[in-house]
Amino acid sequence: MTGARLKHYGWGREGEGMSAEERKFVLGRYRAKFATDEFDTLAVPGLEDLSLPEPRVLAPAPFAAFCTSERYDRAAHTYGKSYPDYVRAMLGDYHCAPDVVAYPRNETEISAVMDWAGSVGASLTPFGGGSSVCGGVEPRLDGIKHKAAVTLDLRNLSTVIEVDPVSRAASIEAGAFGPSLEDQLKPHGLTLRHFPQSFEYSTLGGWIATRSGGHFVSLYTHIDDFVESLRVVTPVGVVETRRLPGSGAGPSPDRMFIGSEGILGVISRAWMRLQRRPRFRAAASLRFPSFFDAARAVRAVAQAGLYPSNCRILDPQEAFNTGAGDGSAAIMVLAFESGDHPLDAWIARALECCADHGGTQEKAESGDAHLQGAAGVWRNAFIRMPYAREFLTPAGLINDTFETAITWDRFETFHDKVKTATERAILEATGVRGEVTCRFTHVYPDGPAPYFTFHGRGRHGALLEQWQAIKNAASDALIAAGGTITHHHAVGRDHRPWYDRQRPELFAAALRAAKRELDPQGMLNPGVLIDP
Repeated sequence: MTGARLKHYGWGREGEGMSAEERKFVLGRYRAKFATDEFDTLAVPGLEDLSLPEPRVLAPAPFAAFCTSERYDRAAHTYGKSYPDYVRAMLGDYHCAPDVVAYPRNETEISAVMDWAGSVGASLTPFGGGSSVCGGVEPRLDGIKHKAAVTLDLRNLSTVIEVDPVSRAASIEAGAFGPSLEDQLKPHGLTLRHFPQSFEYSTLGGWIATRSGGHFVSLYTHIDDFVESLRVVTPVGVVETRRLPGSGAGPSPDRMFIGSEGILGVISRAWMRLQRRPRFRAAASLRFPSFFDAARAVRAVAQAGLYPSNCRILDPQEAFNTGAGDGSAAIMVLAFESGDHPLDAWIARALECCADHGGTQEKAESGDAHLQGAAGVWRNAFIRMPYAREFLTPAGLINDTFETAITWDRFETFHDKVKTATERAILEATGVRGEVTCRFTHVYPDGPAPYFTFHGRGRHGALLEQWQAIKNAASDALIAAGGTITHHHAVGRDHRPWYDRQRPELFAAALRAAKRELDPQGMLNPGVLIDP
């Protein structure tokens, strides 16, 4: 990364954040929501005010060039970006700070850190950009098996090593942050075009390890679709998979590591499938009488095989909260893109599908429709949203999201059950009526990925318990109704109880066996996905 360092508390780099106007808009929505002018707001301790435990181990002298136990590095690698992470950081609770943060520059140094961590009984937490929203990067130790904690940050492995323009693929180191990765590909006229919300502050290795969802709403929905081969450093050796466009030779070794969340090894580089940079675009914004009308239109588009790059819908309240609508209609943001051909026929057919379900098109000005009107407002809100939590949490506001996936035949009943259960839980946990909204992030011919946002007015001193009660109710409801505990946020530790219910037990046994073989000491990210 270049420029200012990442914040130890909050989103993005030091010095970045929402403007005064953006903060006024966001807080204004909450003031109206909870009929109050003021919130009881805590002061967040600065880096110099934090009390960190003394390091239990220090890196050996030969590691001095790439390992540190400095205050900033330890604090910045203590938490990810989940709601509980923000609350504990706001309260100055850094008891789980890693003892050492390693910034290896090559695979030899990764292996050396693994060997040393094993010799001193330390847990080892792989760390990309630290943007996990499900408790995936917090160091853990139990004082018995793991007596210390080391975090492995791969930001120094950030190079696009080789580009194959014939096959349209590139070998890329796992520590490359999104903007740097794209900057290195741009001179070749190519792009990975994987843009999660965390794009600026997350890495290729993190995307692969967590099965990240990108901006493509259909077809190429997950990072899985772009992985051609992997190279992974484990405590017992290096695994390198064969570079192929496809293979039927047994279970895929790539698939074992994609989504493994750092428990089996550290992804050091990958060959990734690329695309030509888009030259043609077609976009529109539409209004629908109801969210379910919009959902039926999305289903028609998805099942028509048109594969839009964007086909997201916002329920009326979600549209209002982001400024993309006035709260009277559901909004659809529709877009197609191509590096090869015009898209007039594709968007024309999609608009016909939308009209069949009551969709009316918002008039676009000249220029890029995907940057105008409701589409443009929502796009900006989507990018800026993560900055809000660093001032909403100190104000005692419980603002969080959860996402899932469900088949079309069950969606409407599923939506109502999950929303009702979450609304009830907010009221019971906080004593104040809250709000739950929904949008789609990704869509498939057989079902959507609904993304829920919930808002509650919490109470300082009880925020973690209140959040957990709401999270439990929402997660119980979506699992009971047949959904997945996560479509693209990953499992981490926050989702473990429900992942354990969703995952077949024999598969869990097979995963434990793989971990025993690749990580015999159980040092890698303990507590994530399985217990050894």
